[in-house]
Amino acid sequence: VVTRDDVEESLKGVWQYVKDKEQLLKDLHSQTEEIEQRFSVKQAERDYWLEYKNVGSKIQANKIMNLEKDIKQVNDDLHRATEYYRNALKETKEENDRLVEMHMKLLKEQAPEDALRYLDKNSCRAIEENEWLKEQIKVYQKEVSDLKASIQLLEEENISIVEKLIDSRLRNLRI
Repeated sequence: VVTRDDVEESLKGVWQYVKDKEQLLKDLHSQTEEIEQRFSVKQAERDYWLEYKNVGSKIQANKIMNLEKDIKQVNDDLHRATEYYRNALKETKEENDRLVEMHMKLLKEQAPEDALRYLDKNSCRAIEENEWLKEQIKVYQKEVSDLKASIQLLEEENISIVEKLIDSRLRNLRI
């Protein structure tokens, strides 16, 4: 038997879990912003080196290519991190929804038991009498169906006897 306090404690645990996940999501957003800032810094460097490249330095062209690779890698990391955090958020929301639904189902199942626990003696007696009356109705219904079957058999037997009687009288009349 799970008490109200247990359910409330469980719901508090779920609530704390949700808050923890939301804090994690905020942390992830701040990391994403940091990566975006790094991306903008790398983008600025790339623009600078592209301008320098147009001046004609072959040595610096290699640096530009490396920086472009770095920018591409940071961009890819950003996309991967964003997708990862999006999926993590989705899974967290689904898990939270599942936990809340499970707790609500548990509460719905416990509600009748809790209601019975808080009923007074007269209400409990009325419920017991109602159950007893339901059982008596089943017994009486069975007896009624048995009596109907007996009546049916007796009627068929009476009809058979009456037919025999009529047949014998007809024979006597013919004789």
